[in-house]
Amino acid sequence: MMTQIAGGVAGAGTVALRGRTLTFERSPLGPGDRGSFRYCDDGLVEIADGRIVAIGPAAEIAPLLPPGTAVDHYPDGLILPGFIDLHIHLPQVQMIASFGAQLLDWLEAYVFPQEAKFADPAHAAFNARFFVDELFRNGTTTAVVYGSVHPVSVAALFAEADLRGACMIAGKVMMDRSAPQPVLDTAQSSYDDSKALIEHWHGRGRLRYAVTPRFVVTSSDAQMRAAKALLDEFPAAYLQTHLSENLGEVALVKSLFPEARDYVDVYDHYGLLGPRSLFGHCIHLNADEVARLADSRSVAVFCPTSNLFLGSGLFDRARMKAASLTVGMATDVGGGTSYSMLRTAAEGYKVLQLQGQNLSALEALHLITRGNAQALGLGDQIGSLTIGAYGDVVVLDSQATPAMAHRMAASSGDLEEELFVLMTLGDDRAVRATYVQGRLVHDRETVR
Repeated sequence: MMTQIAGGVAGAGTVALRGRTLTFERSPLGPGDRGSFRYCDDGLVEIADGRIVAIGPAAEIAPLLPPGTAVDHYPDGLILPGFIDLHIHLPQVQMIASFGAQLLDWLEAYVFPQEAKFADPAHAAFNARFFVDELFRNGTTTAVVYGSVHPVSVAALFAEADLRGACMIAGKVMMDRSAPQPVLDTAQSSYDDSKALIEHWHGRGRLRYAVTPRFVVTSSDAQMRAAKALLDEFPAAYLQTHLSENLGEVALVKSLFPEARDYVDVYDHYGLLGPRSLFGHCIHLNADEVARLADSRSVAVFCPTSNLFLGSGLFDRARMKAASLTVGMATDVGGGTSYSMLRTAAEGYKVLQLQGQNLSALEALHLITRGNAQALGLGDQIGSLTIGAYGDVVVLDSQATPAMAHRMAASSGDLEEELFVLMTLGDDRAVRATYVQGRLVHDRETVR
């Protein structure tokens, strides 16, 4: 592994992480693509003032550390960039694992009643703290988050993330029809509330805003135009919404927009496609829809545990790749059933297996680190262990459980085999430690 050292002298607040380091330099072509990553079996990552200033073999970096630098040593740990989750719902943290419905009924029975509770600032703040704790416990250091319709839900999350120095992208849901009154806004109030949140939070620390019409079923023509107006006014903001998750949803969209060619055409009509637009699910797309998303450089977000849990369908990754459509991966809690990006990748593997496709461990680990960072246009800041990137790091333990240790005892010692064990059997227990800007925010040994 090549040594990288930034110019100048490391400042105050320097920490070093020592162990086996792994970071990706490009998208793997498949299993065995050793040229896609850098690995060192005794590496060291130096982080000063929140950013990585050196990475390379410990024997080369350690002598250059400023005197008194703390070194957190994980001899058997695997040090990677922190995980990135591209689609998750803060207000659904207490209704995860709710039984027995598909998408539209599930929203009515479980989601909307829980989201109504987020009008209460104390409830929002309590759940925001739990939410960030749970992300860190699972090694996730950046997430793209849906709030509720209430501005306080997003303000609570941003306040918590800012306090901890984390990169979070979030937005209050815009929803002015087809839902109970306690979770509705109006086209004008959604514009006003979103604008106020953007002006207060977007660009503060590492926080960014995502304009968030839930989906076209729950937003009027006026509200969809308000979403576009916000994006025009604040071009650095993101757009997040749902697309073609469920066949009943697709049929409903067709009945609401009979003049549209298809579901993607509705979003295109309102000018919402583009490189900062994240579309969750994207299961039931026709060839033209895939092509239009790809041409606009929009992002299709694969949410495997949610798609399986709600019986929504199977994401066709091969078709997306063939069209050069950018694909990200996400937990989609609370339709998704785990906060763990490792568990999410494992279910993604199974979804693709059912279609005669494959997801190698290299591709999966790339997807939930550098791949998701690039989908956000933040590849120079997160998702890689490189000079200048933020010191957001996860340390993994491939022998975290008896079953994992038993499996690893029969391992050939190959790195990809170990990564596949982590991906297939790993979860929050496999996360030994999580760092944000070089600060330890989760230590498994202190929370047992």
